[in-house]
Amino acid sequence: MKWTLPNILTVLRLLAAPGVAIMFLYFARPWADWFALVLFVTAAITDFFDGYLARLWKQESKIGAMLDPIADKAMVVIALMVITGFSGMNPWFLLPATLIMFREVFVSGLREYLGDTAGLLKVTKLAKWKTTAQMVAIAVLFSTGAFEHHAMKDPDFVDLSQISWFVGVVLLWVAAFLTFITGMDYFRKALPYLK
Repeated sequence: MKWTLPNILTVLRLLAAPGVAIMFLYFARPWADWFALVLFVTAAITDFFDGYLARLWKQESKIGAMLDPIADKAMVVIALMVITGFSGMNPWFLLPATLIMFREVFVSGLREYLGDTAGLLKVTKLAKWKTTAQMVAIAVLFSTGAFEHHAMKDPDFVDLSQISWFVGVVLLWVAAFLTFITGMDYFRKALPYLK
């Protein structure tokens, strides 16, 4: 693997994915919420820059193209698992999270099965919007824990946790809808090759 800046950013994002969960093992809340939020947002921002810089500097590579969606999926799936654990299995959160995780695993499986013909499942613009919607929803949901603990300590503080939870869940449903649409699109493209 050639260690270009875009590839380094992708690898750092991949390594940051388990770091989000690890924050809750080593830090008490609300610090864990804040650290996870900062780490997640920073890693999500690199998702834009690694692809942009690779195209700008003509440093696109097969390894980068392969690692980029893996890093995205790892970030999303691990973050959703962490938030699911703290949500108390709330169905308004659990249903879209399950749909998102199922689709990510399913599409990865399709790409694996198709092998050399997996190029027909290239990332679409709608799939990029899907990833953006997932990242924004998860970031808002991570902020819920941070706001919740602050509101408990200061009764005069406006409780932003309820607002951020509602906004986060709505955004997660939007992301789940986009996830479903893009998953069906990939399945439709792969269908002729499934024998």
